[in-house]
Amino acid sequence: MTDTSHVPAEVPPNVAGRPVGRRTVLFGTGAAVAGLAVAACTTTPDPDPAPSSPTASGDVCTLTKELTEGPYYLDGQLVRADITDGKAGIPLKLSLTVVDADTCEPLPDALVELWHSDALGEYSGFVGRNGHDEPDNGTFLRGGVLTDSSGVAAITTVYPGWYRGRCIHIHVKVHTNVTPTSDGHFTGGQEIHTGQLFFDEKVTDAVARVTPYSTNSVTRTTLAQDSIYDEGGATSGLLTLSGTASTGYTGTLTLGVDR
Repeated sequence: MTDTSHVPAEVPPNVAGRPVGRRTVLFGTGAAVAGLAVAACTTTPDPDPAPSSPTASGDVCTLTKELTEGPYYLDGQLVRADITDGKAGIPLKLSLTVVDADTCEPLPDALVELWHSDALGEYSGFVGRNGHDEPDNGTFLRGGVLTDSSGVAAITTVYPGWYRGRCIHIHVKVHTNVTPTSDGHFTGGQEIHTGQLFFDEKVTDAVARVTPYSTNSVTRTTLAQDSIYDEGGATSGLLTLSGTASTGYTGTLTLGVDR
């Protein structure tokens, strides 16, 4: 049994007293066939299969719910395309497309903000919560970018690690009408989506064998055991992944937001 003692509460918004007031959708590349793309990922760190080519289904919008932001969010973090801050880990390049749920048209100039744990399951600003002693600059693996004219936010990071009681995941928020500041942060705007991104267990099995992930002695919670992920696949934030543990991964998903 997974040790869930000392686990910060991460309950759905409707349980926490924060009603789910917005709808979100996922559609297009990566939404309908996440399972097919994940099957192309290796389950060991050595083989190097060719990346998958998911089939687009842009005429279909699939509704999904928002998910809790969790206990580790920090306001006004950096606007930047590379959020690694020198953290060791398997490279992960994310391409997240934001669309308007009413029209299914791309949403430009929306800030897609991410934050997640490092390979040892520690969040910047909160290091030590997962039992590891390491430097904490308060910014590693946090930040985001404005979407381009096609609604795409391209962000470079590393594959997340795990901590007690949760499967591997990335937190995501989408904001509109933000103002980037001269010091590389942002202010203002409206938060229109809060969710999480998830990873196929076959891919995570391969990642967990590679240093520094292999040094994380905390018992790993799987997707099936997680209290937040609801087995909904791409409609619940499961990324379409391609690549290997030896070369790195790319992850794609299309997020639709109700403004």
